[in-house]
Amino acid sequence: MTRIAAVLVRQRMAQAAPPGVDPERFLEAMAEDTYEVVAGLELVTPVLITSVPGLDDLVWPGTEIIVIAEDEPLKQVLTRLHDHEADQVAVVNADAPDLPPLLIGKLFRELGRAEITICPSENGGAVAMACALPPPTWADPDLDAHDVVKELRTQAPGPRRVATTPGWHRLRTPQDVERLDPGLEGWDNTRALVRAR
Repeated sequence: MTRIAAVLVRQRMAQAAPPGVDPERFLEAMAEDTYEVVAGLELVTPVLITSVPGLDDLVWPGTEIIVIAEDEPLKQVLTRLHDHEADQVAVVNADAPDLPPLLIGKLFRELGRAEITICPSENGGAVAMACALPPPTWADPDLDAHDVVKELRTQAPGPRRVATTPGWHRLRTPQDVERLDPGLEGWDNTRALVRAR
């Protein structure tokens, strides 16, 4: 079983920068922290999917970087990942810098009983999703949709084709930094910027 864990970085994620923090630096810090979570997973190949140029320094040498358009649908991105000869993929939004690695593992595990698994976001949308490759032809996932699980279950031939795991949070507005738990390990780059303000 070959697995990819891809961090998805879109320019609009910079809008979550709290007051006094440079949006571009905040975006880069979140992306690097989320990438570190993904790259630390065993038996998973990390990939960076980004519409933001110049993030090469954030990833380990040899990590593939896939450049996308800012509004490129996730369905197209998943189709491009199918060319990488992997059996399964998890796509993790870069605005979840403190995501516990265990939740990504649960996404893969749930693929044993569903075609798509979603880690819902507490504030709408999804933190991450996983599916087999090639992706299901019926699915057109939008991880920013308010109720992505409902949308996917409506698209699916049967509701059991979409499973969920425990949820987490994303940093989508400046107020969302209050959701970060100082007691959790990791998210060092984002932590440094938030503390410095």
